[in-house]
Amino acid sequence: MTRMDSVRSATDNARDTVRHAAEAVAPKVALAAGQAKSTVYGQYAAHVGPRLAQARETLPPAVDLAAARAAQRTREAARMAGEYTAPRVEAARAAAGPVREAAMARSTAAVAALRGELTAADIRRLARRKARRARTGRAFRKLAVVGVVAGGAAAVWKWWERQSSPDWLVEPPAATEVGGGEALMEGGGDEGGGALEPEAEAGATRKAGAGATDSDAVSDAEAAEAATAPADEER
Repeated sequence: MTRMDSVRSATDNARDTVRHAAEAVAPKVALAAGQAKSTVYGQYAAHVGPRLAQARETLPPAVDLAAARAAQRTREAARMAGEYTAPRVEAARAAAGPVREAAMARSTAAVAALRGELTAADIRRLARRKARRARTGRAFRKLAVVGVVAGGAAAVWKWWERQSSPDWLVEPPAATEVGGGEALMEGGGDEGGGALEPEAEAGATRKAGAGATDSDAVSDAEAAEAATAPADEER
């Protein structure tokens, strides 16, 4: 019998013993608690209740009023304490949940390792997986923080740029009168055309006169040649 077998058998025996003791003692404990509760309530009703009523009757009204106020304040303080502590207790319980689960997982792994169901290679693989998940979570958190910081810096830069050069500081371009220029151009064109029309007519007249002179000169030259041609033949 090896050491692992002896540890396994001792663990099984201890578990069976604890389970048997719990099963045997639990009914007795519940019965004793019920009997003690009923006994205390009966003694209170028999001894303490009448004495409290008698003391309240013998006390002055001012003391009774003060006691009532003190009881009301006590109840209010208890209610405020409950409202203050309840969320924190729930938060602590929620935060302790993962720790409890991790402890249960470790205990299960330890029991499995003691029984020989989990090898050292499996434990190392689980440890590497957990470390890898932790690194991935840290990387994602860092990326999220960097993204938030970059977005905030970009927003601040744009706000500062708008503050340094707002729209109301930019001067608009000078307006140009398009209608006046077109009117001037049209007026200039009409005047120029009126001034050039007589010159064009004079040029056309000169060209026509030059053409007529040229045609007359050609006709005289032809007549002279025709007159000299018989004289040449007679010779």
